Amino acid sequence: MPDKQLFTFRRPLGVVAVITAANFPVAVPSWYLVPALLCGNTVVWKPSEQAGAAARALAELLWHGGVPADALHLVQADGQTAFEGLELALEDGLVDKLGFTGSTAVGRRLGELCGRHLQSPCLELGGKNPLVVAPDADLDLAVEGALFSGFGTAGQRCTSLGTAIVHERVYDDFLERFDRAVSSAPIGDPFQDVLYGPLLGEPYLERFEGFLGMIAGHHKRYGSTGVGRITAANPRQGFVGDAEAGLYAHPTVVAGVTAGDELYRTETFGPIVGVAAYGSPDEAVALANGHGYGLSAAIYTRDPRTAFQFAEQCTAGMVSVNNSTSGAEAHLPFGGNGLSGNGSRQSGIWVLEQFTSWQALNWDYSGKLQKAQMDVAEPPSDPDFRLDR
Repeated sequence: MPDKQLFTFRRPLGVVAVITAANFPVAVPSWYLVPALLCGNTVVWKPSEQAGAAARALAELLWHGGVPADALHLVQADGQTAFEGLELALEDGLVDKLGFTGSTAVGRRLGELCGRHLQSPCLELGGKNPLVVAPDADLDLAVEGALFSGFGTAGQRCTSLGTAIVHERVYDDFLERFDRAVSSAPIGDPFQDVLYGPLLGEPYLERFEGFLGMIAGHHKRYGSTGVGRITAANPRQGFVGDAEAGLYAHPTVVAGVTAGDELYRTETFGPIVGVAAYGSPDEAVALANGHGYGLSAAIYTRDPRTAFQFAEQCTAGMVSVNNSTSGAEAHLPFGGNGLSGNGSRQSGIWVLEQFTSWQALNWDYSGKLQKAQMDVAEPPSDPDFRLDR
């Protein structure tokens, strides 16, 4: 089209409200704060009430590093107060984007609130992450991955392992090795060389004890002689440090999990892992997807065909082959589907989608009206042309 230039730009959204959970009080907020600020937005951050001191320290680092105080605002408040404030801000048109990391239940409320204002929030929610062990898997490697996925940081990650889904041919062998690894793992003082340290606080311990109540009669428990909180009266063999100095919990492996179990359907934020058996690839996929979460998944196999078929059918936003469910690669998109999120993605270049919007620029310098997609060149035609048969 003559005398016209067409451009596309990404521009800041305006004001981004960020609400984050207590686990990883610095790493997770950084996923929001840094890219949102670099994209030119003003950020209002409400951290968890249980991570107020860490949040203040991070905010002060950013302020002292040159981020203007009027570009990053720290709001210390309880959840209900923050929700009411966000509701008022959205009604007044003061917030242009919400980023939230936390539970699926809270994510539903926030998603509904933003939907009233035709906004699409960035929701990074919970997970019930499966780890499939194929019959040809390296079992020692699979056990190592399951141990870290399930019990690293005491299972207090959205990407922590929920259920190990093990082929029936290697089920008993895997379970025996997994039980041995969990039973002997060092637990305790997080300043020492341990698999995991304490739970985040009293509410998390209470919830963990509630998860233990989901263990049914057809289940069998492995991983520790004790159950629940580790104390002098309920000790853990080989515990590192003073059990009374924190809220430590016994690691729990629950074998015999089925798709009908509450333990299978529920995100268990703590050191508890289910183990289920499968017979066919379709059964493995059904168990991996059936609970509705879709954040992270893993499969252990030596067969690329098996790995790719599982990845194709699995609904998780992230799939690992011969690696754990836990953690994230910074240069790959991070996020989940279904109960784990609304398809938004963090990390890598994909985070730009969250904190900017596209703008198209049509610059016409012809001095006359040119109609979009209508003033086009007309190439000559030959109506008599025929393909040579």
